[in-house]
Amino acid sequence: MKHLPILFAALIAAAPALAEAPKVINAVAHSTGMGWDFDVTIEHPDTGWDHYADGWEIIDAQGKVLGTRILHHPHVKEQPFTRSLRHVMLPDGTREVFIRVKCSEHGWKDSGYKVTLTR
Repeated sequence: MKHLPILFAALIAAAPALAEAPKVINAVAHSTGMGWDFDVTIEHPDTGWDHYADGWEIIDAQGKVLGTRILHHPHVKEQPFTRSLRHVMLPDGTREVFIRVKCSEHGWKDSGYKVTLTR
């Protein structure tokens, strides 16, 4: 019983780590001739200005950033939500990219959402 307060304090300290990370639930790319347009749907339990999904990136298989979309405000009542990035120039021969998403509290979390590029 004497360890109960220590255990309780440890659980409280760990609670932010247990918060759901932002995740990409859908992403599509459309060729626009010279570039690509991306529509990315994100899900994250935004709570307000202190904790919200605040951006996503398009990266190649080696982790090089090819495009970044900053999200300037929380989407507390709009979940999931879709935002776009237009006219992204990709290196010739790129056949697939990955989307990773970031939240204001936990940083970059998801880089496993693969988008196959077809013209």
